[in-house]
Amino acid sequence: MVENPRIVIIGGVAGGMSAATRLRRLMEHASITVIERSANVSYANCGLPYHVGGIIPERDSLLLQTPESLHRRFNLDVRISHEASNINRDSKTLDVLNLLTGESETLAWDYLILSPGARPVLPPIEGIERAYTLRTVEDADTLIAASADAKRVVVMGGGFIGLELAENFRHRGLSVDLVEAAPQLMAPIDIEMAHYVHEHMAENGVNVHLDSRVTAIGEHSVTLDNGDVIETDLVVSAIGVRPDSSIADAAGLETNEVGAIKVDALQRTNDPAIFAIGDATETRNANGDAAFIPLAGPANRQGRLVADVIAGNTVRVPNSLGTSILGVFGLQVAATGRNERVLRAQGQEVRVIHTHPLNHAGYHPGAKTLRLKLIVDPVTDDILGAQAIGAEGADKRIDVIATAMRGGLKASDLIDLDLSYAPQFGSAKDPVNMLGYINANQHTGGSTTVQWHEVDELVAAGTQLIDVRTPAEFAANSIPGAINIELDTLRDHIDEIEQGAIVHCAVGLRGYLATRVLAGYGIESSNLDGGISTWTAGISTKKPVAANA
Repeated sequence: MVENPRIVIIGGVAGGMSAATRLRRLMEHASITVIERSANVSYANCGLPYHVGGIIPERDSLLLQTPESLHRRFNLDVRISHEASNINRDSKTLDVLNLLTGESETLAWDYLILSPGARPVLPPIEGIERAYTLRTVEDADTLIAASADAKRVVVMGGGFIGLELAENFRHRGLSVDLVEAAPQLMAPIDIEMAHYVHEHMAENGVNVHLDSRVTAIGEHSVTLDNGDVIETDLVVSAIGVRPDSSIADAAGLETNEVGAIKVDALQRTNDPAIFAIGDATETRNANGDAAFIPLAGPANRQGRLVADVIAGNTVRVPNSLGTSILGVFGLQVAATGRNERVLRAQGQEVRVIHTHPLNHAGYHPGAKTLRLKLIVDPVTDDILGAQAIGAEGADKRIDVIATAMRGGLKASDLIDLDLSYAPQFGSAKDPVNMLGYINANQHTGGSTTVQWHEVDELVAAGTQLIDVRTPAEFAANSIPGAINIELDTLRDHIDEIEQGAIVHCAVGLRGYLATRVLAGYGIESSNLDGGISTWTAGISTKKPVAANA
């Protein structure tokens, strides 16, 4: 540890400013200089789409601090409109360019913290120079001006920024086409959960083009890879970000295959005097593996951690669960940990639970359906991930599960979480508790389930499929090949049930009860996880999504 060190930080948004202010709280006499390329520092970039949409009308609302306020309170030397151009590791100096005057300066440092963030991805297609991006306050200014007279917009990318921009352009009355190369929106969730997002976007007037890529951008149109041409006044590229690690590369610091700066558990690069944090950097995921998680929460945590390391404090080094949430047209889409798609690709065996509870007691006015998914290690009973979608209450449930994961609770321990209850807030058995009950039944061998994507193959192989809903429900919609035997009459039809049958209902509860009845008669059966609701969501992802509002 250097006494009263000279510390230079490249990047003055989430991670960089968290490091700077924490360092000042710990080291009153250190020299702390922040270099920020843009004309603003410590701004709320997560609010930029809402400023573009006019929901946050005042630009100044996004500007949390200024160089002057940071100097007054924290005695920081914050230099906006300055760009770090070269790291000299041998001499421990940094070359800095003043973007307003063109003048260069060399700063000496004892510790260097890299927090340069990430840059929007711009695919190499014809006319890409016509596309706008949204990453900084200046980008928002440009986009607002460019869209002032627009009537139609094409948004490329179905992640957080793409969906938020689609919502905000609709808020302004624009016609919106959303183009996504993957078969679903929102990569953190699984495809059957994404169905509810697709449906909701269409209900709110967004034309969603899945499995599609823009191949050319003209003056007033875009062309898709299937040959379709969409007329538009404006194109925004929001297909993702890449680590802005060029200055690290040039200095000989190690980066990984996606360009993220490689760091150890204390955020040190391969140069022990240089740290890296935020969106340009590797993050340790829930499994402890290196990952790229460009979220504000991990960036802020890393900034604090590095400040503690430099100050000589004892630190805790948590892995990131990647907990996130999106709000779009009043729908909450939340996730934590790893999804089923990623886990299966990694060769992980999983137990999956889908439920469709109400967000609070059904007898209290205003109850709304939640869609929950829990992913569990079937051997250890560890919680690997969770997803929640709904108009209300998804945020609460994901935060509870993320906290349980951080605390090392097993999936069956969710039964015993003592959660607050009143009819307008939850149920006596909260949906999180119910996930625990369902999981415990499976973990102890009390029930077995099949997943929505397994049904077709099993039925084709001759497995009997029994729908235990009412005849009216069955007539309204049913899974091909299913026969209808209502739960309340099941005991009267025992001789018609085959060993190994699959039973199902609307969301899973009656199906589970049916398996217990059949078990009493010595008949082994499995319940369709999440019922026909989850099955319908899964198969619906294969259909086109068009705006209907």
